[in-house]
Amino acid sequence: MKHWNEHGEAHMVDVSAKGETVRQATAQGWLTMTADTLQRFREGSLDKGDAAAVARVAGISAAKRTSDLIPLCHPLRLSGVTIDIHPHPPEKIEVRATVRCTERTGVEMEALTSVSVACLTLYDMLKALDKGITIGPIQLLEKTGGKSGDWSRGGER
Repeated sequence: MKHWNEHGEAHMVDVSAKGETVRQATAQGWLTMTADTLQRFREGSLDKGDAAAVARVAGISAAKRTSDLIPLCHPLRLSGVTIDIHPHPPEKIEVRATVRCTERTGVEMEALTSVSVACLTLYDMLKALDKGITIGPIQLLEKTGGKSGDWSRGGER
């Protein structure tokens, strides 16, 4: 299926003929910062409050709004969004977003959008301590369901 028609014009793919199946996708993002910034995050001693809680809510909201941000994405009825945030001392934070639904198209873009916005939110919450925080890589780790089958970064499942 292509995102352009016979005239080369962009369009949303028609998925009406596809059957609904359970879909899930997990994406991962990283932030790298100074060891002091990570320590303050872990201690919860930030002036702005609980950065992880705010990032989780932002990631969930972003997954729900993906079709508003990515022009050719279908709006989906999501059944679950999970955001996991794990410090990796001395200077990294890992963010994982898992998105689930029963739909006619996958949730890879929702998982990637979710993890991206959660990472951006953590940057916003931590930038007063360290403006040099880097974000990345952001990547899809795995997806299940749908016509194309299951896929994982380590190879097909």
